[in-house]
Amino acid sequence: MDKTIRYIAYSILLLFPTVLGFSCKTDKESNSSVATKPNIVVIYLDDLGYGDVGAYGATEISTPNIDRLANEGVMFTDGHASSATCTPSRYALLTGVYPWRNKDAKILPGTAPLIIDTDQVTIPKMLKEQGYYTGVVGKWHLGLGSGVVNWNEHVSPGPNEVGFDYSYIMAATQDRVPTVYLKNGLVEGLDPNDPIEIDYENNFDGEPTGKDNPEMLTMKWHHGHNNSIVNGIPRIGFMKGGETAKWSDVDMADNFLSKAQNYVKKHKNEPFFLYYTLQQPHVPRTPNPRFVGKTDLGPRGDVIVEADWCIGEFIKTLEDEGILENTLIILSSDNGPVLNDGYYDDAVERIGNHDQNGGLRGGKYSLFEAGTRVPFITYWKGQIDPKKSDALISHLDILASLAKLTGAKANSSDSKELLNVLMGKSEEGREELVLEASSRTALRKGDWLMIPPYNGPAIASQVNIELGNSSDFQLYNLKADINQKKNLAWSNSQKLKEMINSYEALAGPLNSDVDQLELK
Repeated sequence: MDKTIRYIAYSILLLFPTVLGFSCKTDKESNSSVATKPNIVVIYLDDLGYGDVGAYGATEISTPNIDRLANEGVMFTDGHASSATCTPSRYALLTGVYPWRNKDAKILPGTAPLIIDTDQVTIPKMLKEQGYYTGVVGKWHLGLGSGVVNWNEHVSPGPNEVGFDYSYIMAATQDRVPTVYLKNGLVEGLDPNDPIEIDYENNFDGEPTGKDNPEMLTMKWHHGHNNSIVNGIPRIGFMKGGETAKWSDVDMADNFLSKAQNYVKKHKNEPFFLYYTLQQPHVPRTPNPRFVGKTDLGPRGDVIVEADWCIGEFIKTLEDEGILENTLIILSSDNGPVLNDGYYDDAVERIGNHDQNGGLRGGKYSLFEAGTRVPFITYWKGQIDPKKSDALISHLDILASLAKLTGAKANSSDSKELLNVLMGKSEEGREELVLEASSRTALRKGDWLMIPPYNGPAIASQVNIELGNSSDFQLYNLKADINQKKNLAWSNSQKLKEMINSYEALAGPLNSDVDQLELK
């Protein structure tokens, strides 16, 4: 009997390593599966310039948390938004489609209908098919509804209809009505006895405005922002009602941060995608009192510091929840910088030695480099090695690259699969990129930028930014002339013709008479 028991025990011991080996293999395969489905977070700032971040050369503003991502990840020196304004860039990022292909992809009022077709491929829709839970927190500005919106009922279509499982947004921008948050299509905190009314043409009887009631203002308007007053700030558009639902401007950054943190905590045990869209440093710049005076640049500098703090707190949440090592973070801005964009807030007067453009020409609204070349950083602890990359890359390319990362299929000829570039394993970025600013387009190809002739002012006087308009072609070699001071269009007509041919192959024929160009 003892002999039989010993034999059985011995047989079990022989089998034990096999069982262990099988178990270890299963865990390994499971971990490998998780590794192929990392959490993905896109942190999108609003009007942050190439020179507004310490890692990109800023000395007057402290941005240690963004700098950490740049110094420990891939910091792109030639990363671009698709457009020099907000709505087109956001459209391109989420769809992987050039915004100039959609006539409605322009700066939208708060009452505009949704400009993303609900049948269209989007990053969240693509990732949902790969088992991701998808969410957006922050600024939307891609339109809501399909006609006249009733803000007192469920607003649809919107983010939830283009792929987001969860949405907590402001409809447009901080300077536009409606000044309320929407959670999954419903206005948060709305009193049904105080319904919201919105109009972008006519004011409502008896409602004060920034133009007619300056005594009610805590922030003075400079241009364009003189309609309904909310929290002492005049806005674009007219609004009546919804008093209990109106946001607190100085608490907006904290509110969005809290929602982003809660989203992470709730979905940490499943692969998730989060599109975290901060409102800073777009106007009106309303730093929480904790951040007032953190810079010598006034509210614009202070809200950049506030945004950096929010990003640091968000990263800390990923660390505390034990998922930072399995989270790919992509950080960028929707377009280049602007100082005075509608309010008197000392952004111009207190600029001092700060160069928001980082040495580039132009800014928001401009076809020059500062219009679309923005901070662009990828970070994935343990997966991405620190690197500074000069590869040409666009927000357009995020869709196809994430498809490659997650095994999804992306049908977009505009979005280029550059996963190895995003991961810092390759310097072979885009060869060509069509850039857009207020429906005008230009071509980047290699180190060259070609801007076709455009009518209109050379400088937008209200914001004091060079727009890139000229009666002549413009051609710049950015490797030799990053400031774009020397137009080579007529001294290098061969290169100009090459750029024109490439432009027309991508964007269609120019209106200008190309045949007039003579080789020299």
